[in-house]
Amino acid sequence: MSDEKIDPYAGLQERLAKTADEARPEAVAKRRARKGRTARENLADLTDGTAVSEYGQLAVAAQRTRREGDALFAETAADAVITAIGPVNGDLFASADSQTALIINDYAVLAGTQGYFHHRKIDRLLGLAAEVGLPIVMYTEGGGGRPGDTDVLVSMAGLNVPTFHRWAALAGKVPRIAVNHGYCFAGNAALFGAADLRIATEASCIGMAGPAMIEGGGLGSWKPQDIGPVSVHRKNGVVDIVVADEAEATAMAKRVLACVQGPLSDWQSYDQTELPALMPTNRRYAFDTRKILHHLFDIGSLIETRPDMGRAIVTGLARIEGRAVAVLASDCRHLGGAIDGESATKAAALYQLAERWGLPVVSFIDTPGFMVGPESEAEGAPRLMSDLFIAGAALTQPIVAVFLRRAYGLGAMAMTGGSFEVPRYAVSWPQGEFGAMGLEGAVQLGFRQELAEAPDETARQALFESLLADMYHKGRATEAASYLEIDAVIQPEETRAAITGALTCG
Repeated sequence: MSDEKIDPYAGLQERLAKTADEARPEAVAKRRARKGRTARENLADLTDGTAVSEYGQLAVAAQRTRREGDALFAETAADAVITAIGPVNGDLFASADSQTALIINDYAVLAGTQGYFHHRKIDRLLGLAAEVGLPIVMYTEGGGGRPGDTDVLVSMAGLNVPTFHRWAALAGKVPRIAVNHGYCFAGNAALFGAADLRIATEASCIGMAGPAMIEGGGLGSWKPQDIGPVSVHRKNGVVDIVVADEAEATAMAKRVLACVQGPLSDWQSYDQTELPALMPTNRRYAFDTRKILHHLFDIGSLIETRPDMGRAIVTGLARIEGRAVAVLASDCRHLGGAIDGESATKAAALYQLAERWGLPVVSFIDTPGFMVGPESEAEGAPRLMSDLFIAGAALTQPIVAVFLRRAYGLGAMAMTGGSFEVPRYAVSWPQGEFGAMGLEGAVQLGFRQELAEAPDETARQALFESLLADMYHKGRATEAASYLEIDAVIQPEETRAAITGALTCG
């Protein structure tokens, strides 16, 4: 037996050092040349540099038959993914509330591809998140499945991987946020797309197949930057929030995650007496809903989602007196606020997110109803708009409805969860107007014969205006309240108090 002493501590430090960025200077330099950060830099930023419990740090790729020494330990460090549990927003919330499951793909190692131990590490974290009830933040950059793990001899196609099922099965059980920068293809894209809320940098390209797979399928040769760029995905709803770079993506992930970690005691609000000035005095004029939202909610708290998709609807997250809420609002500057199929899909997604994350919904309504016509039907209106009713009916979280102006037809009902009886509190600003359909259309349809019998165009227009004024009078907010269609009519400056009062009573 040899008398040589072996220092296990030195051996451990040597192995751990192989997982650090310093062990891969060329890969790190290449990463930074592309204006990217390393996985460990993102981890440090996400957790404010605090200590984390890392899982599987000493793992390497299942390629021991292909590599050895530094080529194995440094070049395949942690098998291309950091998995850890640690505090996010620890400066805002107690330790128990800030603990988060962290999965950060490492593009500087094997292009962030998914290997055998890579999947096992993620599966381990997903199991712990489910067991303990931890929210998850996942950085998804990577090239998809890795065919080069030659050590695995018990798998033919590698399709019995549980990662995708486990990740999807956590929907509604724990909050799941995906963050992406750069190329995200195949399996990585599947994980990104299945998250509850998806953040991507402007440099992201996200596709269910990368260039090699596309070309192998006989679909031509494509550059990776041409596959699923953010310029496409910000419009189709794949990406919820677009940011400039990884630093902003990390900051946004922390802001979004804070919405499910608890209320904030430090908040400020604007002077609410300024709200009425944001609404036009002429009922036919458009207005900027976002200005109202920014002014009404806690200062700086509004986070808009999918702003370039379904633009007749504004969706997002915000806070009111420190409490997080999901936000739904009409935007009359697009289609006059009529809800088309794409807007209905966007609104349904907001309901689903609110349900999964246990957030109340505050809905601001100014809509003439659902978009109608042959083109709308061709786009699948009956299915897409009905999906909004289904999502509203599945919502167990409270809704507060604020009628800013027009509330007509099925579209207005859909924005209150499916019926005016659903909201915990339904209030209207004084200029609110209600009806089964838009007033102008109701007059044209209901008084077609009378209008046709007018002696000339001047008389016809005068009759139209008279009938319109009468219908507006009958459908104004105070009349709706007198019939108990809504609960109350309030001044705009009373809206914050109305919302907080409704949410604190349950």
